[in-house]
Amino acid sequence: MIKVKEIAATLIPIIIGGLIALVIKTFLVTAISVDGSSMAPNLYANETVVLLRHARVKRNRIVVFKAAGVDKNNHYLKPNTLYIKRVIGMPGDRIRYSKQGNLYINGKYQAQSYISPLQRKLGTTLLNPGVKPAKGIRLGSNRTFKVPAKTYFVLGDNRTISNDSRYYGFVPAEKIQGVAKAFPWSRNHQLVNSYK
Repeated sequence: MIKVKEIAATLIPIIIGGLIALVIKTFLVTAISVDGSSMAPNLYANETVVLLRHARVKRNRIVVFKAAGVDKNNHYLKPNTLYIKRVIGMPGDRIRYSKQGNLYINGKYQAQSYISPLQRKLGTTLLNPGVKPAKGIRLGSNRTFKVPAKTYFVLGDNRTISNDSRYYGFVPAEKIQGVAKAFPWSRNHQLVNSYK
């Protein structure tokens, strides 16, 4: 009888601790690894970031979303594949991107100083000729398009190679898993965590 009590006294705290950790990871915060270089130079492949599941999605924040059902150009996606991109347009925003690489949201110029002038211009406006662009989204055409309700327009920071809303369109709000935050020791954590 004493052995059962000793075993229970040891196992119960371990089980409770495990359940608490599972709840935190599932519903609040978890660490994820960046896959690929579409967010370079601000986030690099294999860099670990924190995913805040209940953080508010805002313009210029970096989000993680489930790509299945969004990226219809990639036929090899698994149901749990995650993409990480920067939110450029919020629901209802009107976006215009000039040939010179200037971004205007709701008529206001956006600096985009988190990427180089070359990425703002050529990286954004020259599309991969092997991938069909998303319908109605034409960056660099100086035409305005509107982000539909309950969706987001997202771009990678490394626009030259990023597979993003220019190719697969808007990301539905229900696909967003949370907001990514870099650790304070990350080289570009300010451009990831608090760019305005």
